[in-house]
Amino acid sequence: MPHKKISLSQSFFYFAISLGLIWPTSEGISQTKYPSRTVTIVVTNPPGGGTDAFARFIAQGLSTKFGQSVIVDNKPGGNGTIATEYVARAQPDGYTILLGYTATHSINPAFSKLKYDPIKDFEPIGMIAFSPTLMVANANLPVNNVKELVALIKSKPGTVNFASAGKGSAPHFAGELFKISTGTDILHVPYKGASPGVMDTIGGTTQIMFPSLFTAYPHVKAGKLKAMGIAGEKRSKAVPDIPTLAEQGIPDVNVPQWYGLFAPANTPPTIIQLLNKEMNLILSDPVVEKKIEDQGAEVETSSPEQLKQFVQKELTRWKNVVAKTKIMPD
Repeated sequence: MPHKKISLSQSFFYFAISLGLIWPTSEGISQTKYPSRTVTIVVTNPPGGGTDAFARFIAQGLSTKFGQSVIVDNKPGGNGTIATEYVARAQPDGYTILLGYTATHSINPAFSKLKYDPIKDFEPIGMIAFSPTLMVANANLPVNNVKELVALIKSKPGTVNFASAGKGSAPHFAGELFKISTGTDILHVPYKGASPGVMDTIGGTTQIMFPSLFTAYPHVKAGKLKAMGIAGEKRSKAVPDIPTLAEQGIPDVNVPQWYGLFAPANTPPTIIQLLNKEMNLILSDPVVEKKIEDQGAEVETSSPEQLKQFVQKELTRWKNVVAKTKIMPD
């Protein structure tokens, strides 16, 4: 069978693809070299929190490397589902990406029915960081460690309560796992976000909480809260003097908070690999690493495939946690 002749324009088209000057799409239409316009990183939280800060570190680094604007778009609400659904429906061209985390790709999908699938609707780009969960108590509570706290709760069943960032949030599940692990009776008080819960725990309306280290530790340093322990497998490099709950005889309260970058499903692999490469280079910068540590987190990089496998593993783990705690969505 004779070979089909290729026109001069077609020859240039394939030559340009080989050089990475243009990208082929599923429809056979090319687009100019990526990125040729503004890239948006969508964040699930309002400005000012750790998630927002991580996105801005990445955005600044990518903007410098690409010579194009990379901006952060905050879309809070729905425990992260509003922003996540928005990106799941975005064009898979690399210009709208998501800073996802524990809630968006692990807890929410395991806890309730959503309008997105964390595996099928996204292309993982790479991991950014881990942040431990810190169990804290009101500063006036007459306890100095978890053993004393458990004794106090058991001596006054039903009188001690714990705050969370909302039903089904990581702080909520941490509190429920603590109840199961210690056999204690504590009342859950949900808030619309971590900050108001922390404020009420400082004020004494609630007695204990399980927020992220970034959210809680400034108040611990100021003497407004007492640090009870890290709800994770290991101590934090940021606060190595605070023991884990497991070290204090309370296993199974393992609720680390992780953060990663995701693109809509079917985003070209060349774009995913480019973003992963540049993001990992940004995270290897000692200045950026220090900024992330100042947020109470630790840099953690990965390949796209490693992040995909991690999310799948976390989904399974959180489905088991949901079954164990018997928490049901409203």
